[in-house]
Amino acid sequence: MTPAQRLESPNPRIIDAGIATITDMETLQSCVAYENQHQHRLPILKLLAQRAEELREES
Repeated sequence: MTPAQRLESPNPRIIDAGIATITDMETLQSCVAYENQHQHRLPILKLLAQRAEELREES
């Protein structure tokens, strides 16, 4: 999925699922960059930061 597909939904549950299914830091960084360039939504950036922490803990 592209960052736009993960983050551009009117349904917050779909965005949450898109973030939860990120499995690598490269994809996560792409999503953060996309969000910073397009929406700048603090709640989404916080979810991405939480997912980054989860990925770090998993490795």
